[in-house]
Amino acid sequence: MYTIIGTPTSRTFRVIWMMEEIGQPYELVPVKAGSDEAKAYNPTGKVPALKIDDAVITDSAAIMMYLADKHNALTYPAGTLERARQDGFLHRINDEIDAILWAAARHSFVLPPEHRVAEVKPSLKWEFARNIDRLMSEFSGPYLMGDRLTVPDLILTHCGGWAIAAGFPMENDTFKAYAKHVRSGSGFQRAKTR
Repeated sequence: MYTIIGTPTSRTFRVIWMMEEIGQPYELVPVKAGSDEAKAYNPTGKVPALKIDDAVITDSAAIMMYLADKHNALTYPAGTLERARQDGFLHRINDEIDAILWAAARHSFVLPPEHRVAEVKPSLKWEFARNIDRLMSEFSGPYLMGDRLTVPDLILTHCGGWAIAAGFPMENDTFKAYAKHVRSGSGFQRAKTR
């Protein structure tokens, strides 16, 4: 049994979705980011964290890749060219899409008010749209890796929902159709009910 630490309105949703996709049982302990409870699992106070017996894994991408490798699901085998390509997508999404959304969140409500720079947000929105356009210009579908759903699809689609909630532009029709397709799966539908 896995224990997921965090709230579904954060990156924790990605791990919940992953569990639903791979059909593994889990318990959800709703802990807010930054709380003393969250810091008991991760000194930074960030969520999610995944508790396995006495061990704790932090960072949604690390957790998801651990689960993918352990259960041989939503991934290609380590050491293959397909895995290298998949990891390329994962790192690109984290660097060019997730990081931009996180920077906007930090300058909206995470950082102390005296350290927020609201003027950075239009630049972040422009960069987000540019990076989505670039990624989708290489897309042949139906998933990033072709016919197979992988961890980067879950993270990218989650970022799309995060972007909409944060008021980012969502004008790329290819991305909108892709995200709608990924969200139509039963794993996402089950995760939503959590």
